[in-house]
Amino acid sequence: MRLLLTSGGVTNPSIRDALVELLGKPIGESSALCIPTAMYGHPSVGPGVRAWQFISGTSENPMVDLGWKSVGVLELTALPSIDEERWMPLVREADVLLVAGGDVLYLCHWMRQSGLADLLPSLSETVWVGLSAGSMVMTPDVGQDFIQWRPPTGDESTLGLVDFSICPHLAPDGLPGNSMAEAEHWAAGITGPAYAMDDQTAITVVDGTVEVVSEGHWRLFPS
Repeated sequence: MRLLLTSGGVTNPSIRDALVELLGKPIGESSALCIPTAMYGHPSVGPGVRAWQFISGTSENPMVDLGWKSVGVLELTALPSIDEERWMPLVREADVLLVAGGDVLYLCHWMRQSGLADLLPSLSETVWVGLSAGSMVMTPDVGQDFIQWRPPTGDESTLGLVDFSICPHLAPDGLPGNSMAEAEHWAAGITGPAYAMDDQTAITVVDGTVEVVSEGHWRLFPS
């Protein structure tokens, strides 16, 4: 799987160019599935209006509204109640999965419960575009600062498909988001390498190669 891990979506030309490169073809020739699941688990995000805004492409985070050939909705909480042959082919045929932000452990729980997490290793040509929690779920450790909802099992681990952690929404002091001081405090509790990045920054991961794409600000905290 090819990863485009963003803080705020496809917010500038550099991130959009990186997305096209990962797809290997124009956005207008690519099919997408959007996954709003993480939003429902976060008290400040959903359910309600903001979930609809993400799905409809009217949110402030450019993802669904980029001009895709087609866009469908993949709601992970519904998948355990339907047969796999009804949804797995749709995932395999999609060029890209657009994964909303919200609560990262809620998203991770339903990725596992639905079977999507087990399917990911076979999706070698699929592009995963994460937004905030949709990016953090791929990391090995999100840190206590980002944990709100906890699964019934008590498992606080995330998928660990990359070997670094992410603090999204880096912002100057006084603006909405996480200040550098907050990011430093968060990074002190992370055992491996970690990136703090603003909404104009993304990270691509292809075959283990990690690259930062940015028109904004970011910082690497080495392990």
